[in-house]
Amino acid sequence: MQTKLSIRPLTELHKPLLVKWLSDPEVLQFYAGRDKPFNINIVESEFYTNEPFLSRRIIYFHKAPIGYVQYYPINKTTSNLTALVGKCAYGMDQFIGEADYRNKGIGTVLVKKIAKFLMEEQDAHKVILDPQVENERAVACYEKAGFKRVKKLLDHEFHEGKYRDCWLMECKKINEDGSAK
Repeated sequence: MQTKLSIRPLTELHKPLLVKWLSDPEVLQFYAGRDKPFNINIVESEFYTNEPFLSRRIIYFHKAPIGYVQYYPINKTTSNLTALVGKCAYGMDQFIGEADYRNKGIGTVLVKKIAKFLMEEQDAHKVILDPQVENERAVACYEKAGFKRVKKLLDHEFHEGKYRDCWLMECKKINEDGSAK
């Protein structure tokens, strides 16, 4: 499956896809909130800004765009988790926007591929994720990709009108065979 999966830079042509995906209640359930569907103006203000630390990409399966991923070094500008994770860490956020591509193992391959890239090409010592505790599907996906639960972050994210607990998850090493440690 890895050869079928590619990640390409976000371009202006992707705006309608982001609007579509970020209007889908299943995506919004854990990404931004079902109470905050995106329109073109919100997509432009949230995804098309000049933020030098943030790498925004579209996920392709074969030649079809199916989702979004962003990754960034963890520092005081990009995250409130700096004190917990230390130096040389990267964070990432992602979603599969196309419903037909969910629950097929693509997310696991994607997360593993990005973590490997960040460790090999960006010298990350660890990669972190912070899914909501209630997002059991994402937590299971990340664990399959080799991420471990490190700490429960209480009231970490304001989502759909209330504060939600999240898991701090990390991956410290990707082996030669692509498996995670």
